Amino acid sequence: MTAPYDLKDDSVVVIIGSGAGGGTLGNELAQKGIDVVILEAGNRIEYEDFINDEWESFAQLAWLDHRTTGGGWRVSKDFPNLPAWIVKAVGGTTTHWAGASLRFQEHEFKTLTHYGNVEGANLLDWPLTLAELEPYYTKAEDKMGVTRTNGIEGLPGNNNFKVFKAGADKLGYKECHTGRMAINSAERDGRMGCQQTGFCFQGCKWGAKWSTLYTEIPKGEETGRLEVRPNSHAVRIEHDKTGKVTGVVYADKDGKLHEQKARIVCVAGNSIESPRLLLNSHSAMFPDGLANSSGQVGKNYMRHTTGSVYAVFEKPVHMYRGTTMAGIIRDEARHDPSRGFVGGYELETLSLGLPFMAAFLDPGGWGRAFTSALDNYANMAGMWIVGEDMPQEQNAVKLHPELKDQYGMPIPDVWFTDHPNDEAMRNHAYKQGMALYAAVGATRSFPTPPYPSTHNLGTNRMSEKPADGVVNKWGQTHDINNLFVSDGSQFTTGGAENPTLTIVALAIRQADHIAKEMAAGTI
Repeated sequence: MTAPYDLKDDSVVVIIGSGAGGGTLGNELAQKGIDVVILEAGNRIEYEDFINDEWESFAQLAWLDHRTTGGGWRVSKDFPNLPAWIVKAVGGTTTHWAGASLRFQEHEFKTLTHYGNVEGANLLDWPLTLAELEPYYTKAEDKMGVTRTNGIEGLPGNNNFKVFKAGADKLGYKECHTGRMAINSAERDGRMGCQQTGFCFQGCKWGAKWSTLYTEIPKGEETGRLEVRPNSHAVRIEHDKTGKVTGVVYADKDGKLHEQKARIVCVAGNSIESPRLLLNSHSAMFPDGLANSSGQVGKNYMRHTTGSVYAVFEKPVHMYRGTTMAGIIRDEARHDPSRGFVGGYELETLSLGLPFMAAFLDPGGWGRAFTSALDNYANMAGMWIVGEDMPQEQNAVKLHPELKDQYGMPIPDVWFTDHPNDEAMRNHAYKQGMALYAAVGATRSFPTPPYPSTHNLGTNRMSEKPADGVVNKWGQTHDINNLFVSDGSQFTTGGAENPTLTIVALAIRQADHIAKEMAAGTI
């Protein structure tokens, strides 16, 4: 039987979500001859249809279903219904990501061991080591065409990078370059090289940036073993009386419900939708939701410690030209508690267009200082901070007690408050960023608060012991052996690195495990 699959076909692996985790897993399984159905809540928008305009692109790609926020984070005050800027479309957030592809460091897999018991943090060592993941990192880098790996040349530096690098040199930073980016620096894998257009967040119209939309998914579809169903919004996961999952109920574009039967279900809907689906799939047998015997589903939500620093110079920089995030300083990513916090952070080049700059620079802070900054937009340089935030049990994706979505299911309420370690790290990064720009003659610089989250992690974390988390080291839920989690929600801790490369490496590894267990008849 090949795609498209019958709703009653219970031999298929059903994957919910088509992003870095789900899209990669779907292709990997299809290449091994396994039948796969991917249910994707959003449309299929091919890359030539992406819009190089910030607001229009946001309306085209963003996940805009109703969500609420709580806790002490700035996002709750400034963007109460937009906790995250993620994508609802085939390819998921791999259509809008910047492309930065970095391996976790060894100590980041064992944070409890290295950082000790940080008060108020729910730290836990991963049940997995860097050595175990390294062969899969290598495969992921090759698959994604990551620059500065496998002999692939780095991307050229734009003006924003040149300012950034000059400042890095002045501060004595040693590891500053145009990054490890999953963006072709030359033609590769049937896709052209980067055209330096600068619209990485609006979807790469050239296909130079790796996205499951036009890499993994078409390759999987060519095998005849992968069917992607767009506009298929998963509502709940069903199980039988033994507790094994048996299928997924989803709503089509008209809101009509269908159930796709399944041999195995893999949840890859991002760290907000994945726990929400597990919690919404509660039953008499699983009153607290699926895979939740530990009570940890939805808990330990992480979003990385983020923020930005922008600076104004005497002369034009035109930071918006060229690859958005091809520029990184890794020196601060080490673990060095003498700085006043555990863990570390990366500094990466960043540029927003004028509309987003107006919305994000200082929300609610309009006035002369703000407008004069925007007047100097052409003369601005910018960077983004991304650092390891502390998992906290109180930071959680919960079901809203009253509000329901268009299918009658409780919407997610995303609750987050910074840990004191997060704040100490962010303040240190602000200080370093401003010093970097001052060292190369900035007339003024200003730190800006975090934007809606793009790195959503935790909420279904890996753990050695079932009582501490939701899934084992293969992303297989502790409670139900034919139910898997395949996205960033399985991260035990967040690391300082952009998460996509690790999500892809885990998906490749998970596919090997699922294929082996299916062949052995254990799932």
